[in-house]
Amino acid sequence: MDVIEAGSAATSEGERKGIKAVVEADLGCEISTFTRTLKQDVDYAIDCGVDSIHLVVPVSDLHITEKLKKDRDYVMAAAGEVTDYAQEHGLIVELSGEDASRADLDFVKALFKTVKADRICFCDTVGILTPERVTEVVHALKGIAPLHLHCHNDLGLATANSVKAIIEGASGVHVTVNGIGERAGNASLEEVVMALKKLYGVDVKVRTERLYHLSKLVSRLTKIQPAPNKPLVGDNAFTHESGIHVHGIIANSTTYEPMDPEEVGRRRRFVFGKHTGRKSIEMAVKELGIDASESELDEILHRVKELGDLGKRVTDADLQVIAETVTGVTKDPKVVLEDLAVVSGNRITPTASIKLLIDGKEVLEAGTGDGPVDAAMNALRRAIGNMTEFNLDQYHVDAITGGTDALVEVTVTLTKGDRVITARGAGTDIIMASVDAMIEGINRLYR
Repeated sequence: MDVIEAGSAATSEGERKGIKAVVEADLGCEISTFTRTLKQDVDYAIDCGVDSIHLVVPVSDLHITEKLKKDRDYVMAAAGEVTDYAQEHGLIVELSGEDASRADLDFVKALFKTVKADRICFCDTVGILTPERVTEVVHALKGIAPLHLHCHNDLGLATANSVKAIIEGASGVHVTVNGIGERAGNASLEEVVMALKKLYGVDVKVRTERLYHLSKLVSRLTKIQPAPNKPLVGDNAFTHESGIHVHGIIANSTTYEPMDPEEVGRRRRFVFGKHTGRKSIEMAVKELGIDASESELDEILHRVKELGDLGKRVTDADLQVIAETVTGVTKDPKVVLEDLAVVSGNRITPTASIKLLIDGKEVLEAGTGDGPVDAAMNALRRAIGNMTEFNLDQYHVDAITGGTDALVEVTVTLTKGDRVITARGAGTDIIMASVDAMIEGINRLYR
């Protein structure tokens, strides 16, 4: 059974509204809420209409004495009382031992045997479990009730410990999208799912091709972006720059990838820099529709490496300019910015008007947004009209210099079908830099 812990009903009225909305969405899985050993928490859960509660009780002597100021007998009694109360009201109870990885395993086992919860969960609250210890824990507890593990990632072992738990016979593990959570986060949904599938042949009945889409959605809503080198969902997870790697990938993708990017909803990307090889340049220039001689390809590669040595990221748009310059090929841009005006303030809705030349035809449009950049982007989208089948996948801003007049660099990633384009805009005006980057990317997509 898939379980979504939708929040903690005792937190606030707003939290309870959110939990009720999840319940009403009828997602076809069990909806749960976090509770303490307080009947009031259970009452909140009942009011939200959830199927189950995740009842968390401290089990290490450190937590019992220092946090609760109680003893083991109190924990045993309180857990039993609240479990009975919740079950009497028709709720499924998953009983979690908080800080179990630093607790007396015999006490944890006694608690789980005494309190007749529907499920039990061993919590590695500070992320100190090892896969070897997981084996011991699972074998000691899995016969009592369906057993889950809750692993934190403080030492980078959350995924390994969670996978080990399933292999050793645990019924389930707690995971989060992108591995978000307290401190270093929890076990990552996408990592655990794909490790089980690819390395152990375990079918977890997850539509893995939707994992990246889910990751992006959670990133947008939480405003927490995964690290670029985050496995599977990070920007660089299926990105190649090294000439050796690219040459191998072109010959056979399995040379430098453990799986097809499409399995998790990704696309393979090649980027350019000082590690770029000739094969990458040859392939990219061919995709641009530019016919370059052997000597011209060598010169393009040389210029790309020069930029890379300066610490610059070479975007697709940069490569196109270099290739066109070296080969003497120039193409008129499809979209040209003629004029942009933006109005914003604390008492008015940010509004932008934009004038473009699209294939030589003047187009004037306006748009509003959450801020001046958003307003300018919306005006641009409206102006280009029938070209809107592209997606803005990434928008990134770097301040290159300090001060209020800092030079900023805006990098965007646009996709249209199977094509992925990066482009850059720079200047002291973040709005203009953003629009320049977008127009540069759009022109690349439509050449």
